[in-house]
Amino acid sequence: MTGKRRDNFRIRISEKKLRLIIRCFAVDCSATQTGKIVHANRNTANRYYEFFRDLIVKDGLKERYELNIVNGIEADESYFGPRRVRGKRGRGASKKVIVFGLLKRHGRVYTEVIPTAKQIEILPIIRKTVATGADIYTDGWRSYDALAVYGYNHKKVKHHTDEFVRGDTHINGIESFWSWTKHRLNKFHGVHKRHFKRYLLESEWRFNHRDDMEKLLKLLIKQGR
Repeated sequence: MTGKRRDNFRIRISEKKLRLIIRCFAVDCSATQTGKIVHANRNTANRYYEFFRDLIVKDGLKERYELNIVNGIEADESYFGPRRVRGKRGRGASKKVIVFGLLKRHGRVYTEVIPTAKQIEILPIIRKTVATGADIYTDGWRSYDALAVYGYNHKKVKHHTDEFVRGDTHINGIESFWSWTKHRLNKFHGVHKRHFKRYLLESEWRFNHRDDMEKLLKLLIKQGR
């Protein structure tokens, strides 16, 4: 938004209602729910939501330049879209969006949309994001087999043999993030592929700032006015 357009956008509601909209957005109320709570038109709530998302996307992209994960990493890929047909991993993905994720245990998550779950797509992301020598936890997907060659301490569980936890070796954290993100996106009754990256980055940002989201959003709004 330009400065003039943002000012016009801002003065439509009171400061009290704006704070309430921010709180509703932080707890992930829909625009319809927020409109009822604030006693405002749904379209008004939705315009503010889109403004907030613009700020979040900008902030989330900026954070990626500062990313340098040094240890305790869970890596996994997931498929978003129509239910995957039964069969070997990845089958039916032609109608899906494939997302690769890295989760720092007890820390932040990083996601990236990839065209395929092959090694040629996954390894460059890991190498630019994770420090050499770090512990990386994965399942038994063959795309991760070369991690040790590149100096990582690769620990894996073999899901295909029903092994999901072995001591501290598991990927429960990143799998929980996938489950939470899919549940969240389902509330939108389907997200078009054209907008998927935007909503994915918002989910990533929400997860990474789950303890200070409302405070940080208010700061971004103040800086963005």
